[in-house]
Amino acid sequence: MRAKKKKKRTWLRVTGTVLILLLIGVGVYAYSVYNSLTNAVETMHHPVDRTSDKRTEEVSLQNKQPFSVLLLGVDQRKGDRGRSDTMIVLSVNPKLNSVKMLSIPRDTRTEIVGKGTEDKINHAYAFGGEEMAMNTVEHFLDIPIDYFVRVNMKGFKDIVDAVGGITVDNDLDFSYGGYHFPKGEVTLNGKKALAYTRMRKEDPRGDFGRQIRQRQIIQGVIKEGASLSSLANYSDIFTALGKNVKTNLNFDQMVSIQKNYKGVSGNIDQMTIEGKGTRINGIYYYVVSDDEKERLQTEMKTQLETT
Repeated sequence: MRAKKKKKRTWLRVTGTVLILLLIGVGVYAYSVYNSLTNAVETMHHPVDRTSDKRTEEVSLQNKQPFSVLLLGVDQRKGDRGRSDTMIVLSVNPKLNSVKMLSIPRDTRTEIVGKGTEDKINHAYAFGGEEMAMNTVEHFLDIPIDYFVRVNMKGFKDIVDAVGGITVDNDLDFSYGGYHFPKGEVTLNGKKALAYTRMRKEDPRGDFGRQIRQRQIIQGVIKEGASLSSLANYSDIFTALGKNVKTNLNFDQMVSIQKNYKGVSGNIDQMTIEGKGTRINGIYYYVVSDDEKERLQTEMKTQLETT
């Protein structure tokens, strides 16, 4: 069961990341594309009633200010909002043409803002949805969280198929999930892409190797999504996004991101959180030291120019 959940978290992480990078990397050039996008955005739009006490005024995307996005990968079920098994913070700086991508382990022990308790950080979404998750992560990293993107775990598979599949340069011969992936160029549909990113144990690089494959998938989707040959598939792409994604970004903000931040998509710095697994009252937590939190906070604040 734990292995299955880990596989879902990997897929959710890739799904969530690709949405914001698609917004950055894909242009809006034709009416049909515009129409499909506006319909998808209307379906995706999910405002939250909150303000960040880490900002004196709202971030301006038109003025190319740095901003942050909390990506929530959620295993949605009927009658239950689920838990955010994947939580990633993207801090985007157009001046530096870079994105800092920080994955927060789901078991990280921290204060749940609005609940008044210390618990696993992914419980914040279960307790209070996007608002409590944003407030809790904001407190943990001591930076403003401007936007959220919530992704259904099955969404990314649909997106890969919508762009007509992708091609990656595989550097490790392996088999997984009933598929064989030889070295060299490999063409992947949605199901194969899922298997390609899930494999970890056969890779001597462990999680690092899996992160490389995840980045290949993200870059492959951006490349295919931005190509002229994919213009005919934009309706399918945006339909896949509309079905599987919710965000407080509105249409004008998405257009501003595409227009003003597209240079950052080629420079993604993946950050990691160092911590220690421990049991408190019989429950497993991932405990992050104060020094490590300070290191992460300083790097993120510098990226967002909030220091």
